Amino acid sequence: MATRGNTAAALGAWVCFEDEAGFSMTPPRARTWGRRGHTPVVRVRGRSFRRISVAAMVCYRPGERSRLIYRPRVYNKRKHERTSFAWTDYRDLITCAHQQLGGPIILVWDNLNTHRAAGIRQYVDAHDWLTIVHLPTYAPDLNPVEGIWSLLRRGPLANTAFTDADHLTHTLRHGLRQIQYRPDLIDGCLTETGLTITRHNPTPTRKPQ
Repeated sequence: MATRGNTAAALGAWVCFEDEAGFSMTPPRARTWGRRGHTPVVRVRGRSFRRISVAAMVCYRPGERSRLIYRPRVYNKRKHERTSFAWTDYRDLITCAHQQLGGPIILVWDNLNTHRAAGIRQYVDAHDWLTIVHLPTYAPDLNPVEGIWSLLRRGPLANTAFTDADHLTHTLRHGLRQIQYRPDLIDGCLTETGLTITRHNPTPTRKPQ
């Protein structure tokens, strides 16, 4: 599962999970209050091709506050505009995470083609503080970032009638910032996967007399 990675760097490293999700002007539906016998209706404006994609990383290390680091990408349907993240976008996100965390990183993500791009492999080879681990195919339940998307769709984005694309962008950024301030929510996303992260302590050996 691992790609190139310095084994020594894995000791005391941050374990970071990454995933991407897209958001549009059509709000996700969630439970809400309403008058008895009256179904709540959220009226939204016409279809909008404006779409916001977010690549996010949740980062864990025993004894440290859990972190959420993200980068948005706005799609305006312009000619020759890329609709998804390029490998350079992931490279920049990883670089930013390393600067903020200040330590080696074990990055866990899925088998997206862009994640396996030649540029990413060369970047990993050039940095011994980075180890890449690929999740099994079709295993979103093992990625705690899925919990972040769920928190957004059940929280600030739920049943919201966005007035325009800027309203969507502001709401999305505000929701992500609120989660950043709540490491307990980020920890809860890891708990939902059933995974645990523990610090590895080498067993000391006694020198021969």
